[in-house]
Amino acid sequence: MDIVLRASVTFAALYLLLRLLGKREIGQLTPFELVVIVVMGDLVQQGVTHNDFSLTGSILAIATFAFWALVMSWATYLSPRLEKLLDGQPQVIIRNGELIDANLRRDRITRAEVEAEMRLAGIARMKDVAWAILETQGKISFIRKDDGEVQRNDDDAAAG
Repeated sequence: MDIVLRASVTFAALYLLLRLLGKREIGQLTPFELVVIVVMGDLVQQGVTHNDFSLTGSILAIATFAFWALVMSWATYLSPRLEKLLDGQPQVIIRNGELIDANLRRDRITRAEVEAEMRLAGIARMKDVAWAILETQGKISFIRKDDGEVQRNDDDAAAG
C-alpha cells in the first residue's frame, strides 16, 4: 500500500510540475529540457518504489499512475470546468497581425519561435495572420487573413 500512496503523491507532483513547465510539444523542447524530463523519470521511479525492486512493486506503481491518468481523463471529459483547470485554455498570441506580448510572456514563447511556426505553416508575414492560437497541447494554430478580412468558415457565411 505504501507504493500506491507514494505513486499517487508523485503523480500529483509530476502533473503540477509539467503544468508549470508550460505548453510545449516534444519537438519544441530544448535538449536540456528533454534531458530534465528523462532524468525526472528515473527520479520518479526511485521515489515511488524506494527499495522495492520487485515485479509486484513495479506493477503497483504503473497501475497507480495509469489509474490517476484515467481518472483525470474522465474528469476532464465529464466536466468543462475541470478541463479548463487541468488542461488549461488555448491562448491567443496573435490578433490581426499583432503579437500579444502578455500571452507570449505568460507561456514563455519568443517571437522567433512564433515566426518559426509561421514558416512551417507556410505564412511569410505576421500581418497575414488574423489569429494565432497556442493550443492546450502546445501546437500553434494559425488563421490567415483573406484579402484584408478574416476568413470565415461555411457556418459563419451561411449565418451572415
